Amino acid sequence: MSAAYATFGLAPAMRAGAVLAGGGYQIHRDFLDFVVDGRPLLFQLSDLDAVSPLASDVPPAIFTEQVHSLLLEAPAPLSGGRYVVYGCPECADLACGAVTAVIERDGDDYVWRDFAWQTGEDVDLERDGYHGTGPFRFRGEEYRAALRSLLDGTAPGTGRRRVLLIGARVALLARLAAALRTIGIGADITRDAQDVPADELRGYGAVAFGDTVGDAERAAVRRAFDAAGVDVTCVDALAPIVPLLVAQIEQALDRGPADRRRLTRLVAADGEASVDVGSPCRVRLTAYRLDRLSRTHVEEVFDGVLDAGRHRIPLEAKAVKGRAYLVARTSSEVLVEAVPR
Repeated sequence: MSAAYATFGLAPAMRAGAVLAGGGYQIHRDFLDFVVDGRPLLFQLSDLDAVSPLASDVPPAIFTEQVHSLLLEAPAPLSGGRYVVYGCPECADLACGAVTAVIERDGDDYVWRDFAWQTGEDVDLERDGYHGTGPFRFRGEEYRAALRSLLDGTAPGTGRRRVLLIGARVALLARLAAALRTIGIGADITRDAQDVPADELRGYGAVAFGDTVGDAERAAVRRAFDAAGVDVTCVDALAPIVPLLVAQIEQALDRGPADRRRLTRLVAADGEASVDVGSPCRVRLTAYRLDRLSRTHVEEVFDGVLDAGRHRIPLEAKAVKGRAYLVARTSSEVLVEAVPR
């Protein structure tokens, strides 16, 4: 079988959760993506809302099982020597659809070929194949080293999925914590971090400050995390709007490499939003604003597939009147930006 060698690696990635209008939600998932020739494989398979089998919230025994499966140390789970490469982020059920591929050994090399979208036991390559993707030939030593690093603890981390909420507005923080837990992010509420043990602080990936928390209190919290040796991302709440705060925290928890993101920039100025996209994907742009009576208004500004590059999206004046904020989402990233008054 002929195929030029490709490099193989792993990198932290995220499927962004969300609190949706009408009370719905989508689950936050951290996972390790496959990086082929320096580029996430997921980006080569069109705009998919999917995660690899190497998800951080899978129990360790199953996680180990997935690694051994990809190393071909266990039988293929699907007929024809096919393996699930990306699956449904909500339930991992094949019936929801999955990207599968044949994975096989050729001497010491590993080959991934015949990528396809599969929803049942059989697959039609002519109809559902990802033509032009693969085959990929990986050097055995590099391939095995990347996957086995997951078993010995040296693989790149997928981040800490807990956030510490600090502030005096208990009712708002309670709603925010409930929303975060709904989408799969742990959340705890406190007035300060002074008496929190260092071991507990190490479990947080972000700390969010309410707008009533003063500078001295914020500095004390940062000192507590520094003393615990934790590199934590601090989030300053933009407004008391739960979906907006969820988006801010999702952005803070994204530990994926900046050069491997689809959504790379969001700027609001001069009556328009400027959005930078690294590879073709669906982008949703939502405006949140508070009126003079502190009532929340939400408007969907844009929802469509954008090609790679910079895009300018007009903003209607009524959508960003007063204290307004934009949230841009793809399936894997979230960016939040305040609209200049």
